[in-house]
Amino acid sequence: MTDLKLFNSLTRRLETFEPVHPGEARVYSCGPTVYNYPHIGNMRAYVFADVLGRTLSWKGYKLTHVINITDVGHLTDDADAGEDKLEKAAAANAQSIWEIARHYTEAYWADVKALNIRQPAHWSIATDYVEQMIDFAKSIADKHCYELEGGLYFDITTVSDYALLAGRHAQEQLLENAEAHMRIDPVKDKRNPADFAIWRRTPPGETRQMEWDSPWGRGAPGWHLECSVMGEALLGFPFDIHTGGIDHREIHHPNEIAQNQAFCGSDASGARVWMHNNFLVERSGKMSKSSGEFLRLQLLIDKGYHPVAYRMMCLQAHYRSELEFSWEGLGAALTRLKRMVMAVQLLCDAATGAPDHPRFAPLLERFDAAISDDLNTAVALTALDDALATKKVDAGMKRAVIEQMDAVLGLGLFDLSRADLRLRPKTATATEAHIDEALAARNEARAARDFATSDAIRDDLSAKGVEVMDGDPLGWEWKL
Repeated sequence: MTDLKLFNSLTRRLETFEPVHPGEARVYSCGPTVYNYPHIGNMRAYVFADVLGRTLSWKGYKLTHVINITDVGHLTDDADAGEDKLEKAAAANAQSIWEIARHYTEAYWADVKALNIRQPAHWSIATDYVEQMIDFAKSIADKHCYELEGGLYFDITTVSDYALLAGRHAQEQLLENAEAHMRIDPVKDKRNPADFAIWRRTPPGETRQMEWDSPWGRGAPGWHLECSVMGEALLGFPFDIHTGGIDHREIHHPNEIAQNQAFCGSDASGARVWMHNNFLVERSGKMSKSSGEFLRLQLLIDKGYHPVAYRMMCLQAHYRSELEFSWEGLGAALTRLKRMVMAVQLLCDAATGAPDHPRFAPLLERFDAAISDDLNTAVALTALDDALATKKVDAGMKRAVIEQMDAVLGLGLFDLSRADLRLRPKTATATEAHIDEALAARNEARAARDFATSDAIRDDLSAKGVEVMDGDPLGWEWKL
């Protein structure tokens, strides 16, 4: 196999993956803050992390993957300002913060399942680790932190190359004018504008639904602390790879690295490789949760798009490139998925054989080279297309090749059928039984050259939201 090369955000270059522990791969992915439903842009990060994990498994590594659930500490600003997102959501919905966290955690897990994302080794829940967070903070407080009225703060000048992950230009901006460039509201008596909270003391006269006793007063941990603590507890320092969205590269991950350096007593960043997926761009402005009605996976399903079509859409672009969302692009991804499913159905009855046919060897090599080149799924998909199009070969061998490729890409082709991909839009009024009956009558009318009746049936179906697809090369007779 080709050596796996991954882009390390910390060094800004491709590096050959060399595990800390031979034969193992330990990966930590920043998970959701469960105060609202995840939008499809959020879910791109987990499709990317899933492909990374599947690739490491494909390469033969024993994978330990951790994804955290943030149910405390994350403020409405990603830096150090505003209200706690969970406390705010609980107040707005007149529910307990625990109810809010459970509801949106389960909604996130449902999207994970719908997108065929594998379960990690650990779902680490932030509130399960508060005592460890307090112990972690105690271990770094004397040399790296100071106390203010609002709680315990980390002094960024006590570690080397703070914000190196964000890049030199961003680092200079952060250190020289963090208040303007990084949206950090001023906190009275902070030593440096970019210093951040390790522990937030509950203000006098207030009560939080989530608060704990600590040496710095009753309160709650800062958002950045949890990932350092859970990463060390579940994977050990150093571990191999830390992933997250590109928005984490500017504030959250530099703060996490600073904590890790303080804890380890060295320049260690906690993880050897830091990887970040780029944004999903949606021009209408509905991607943001603050807009009220935002693009969630359920909206795609309600409009008749299978969720794996969105996974396909993500795979068609490199994870480090911006991906523009459009309904037309999603439709094209669904069509590509349909083609693959139709081709795979011809192999469903074949017993899996050895993928050693000479015509498949170059395709597997091309697939492996693409996925080894910093997870180039767009090129890997073309190898899968070519494998599916290969004719006059043993069906069992062909199935084995497709299964290997699909195990990395995670489309679940052998688990899908035509019926699965024909989702009923929420607004559709016609039942499938009615559609099939109408199409049968239309076919009879066409055979009898009764085109008036044929057209009338087609128009009636169209009025009910059914598009009759005469001459469709895929052979799909209709769609809602």
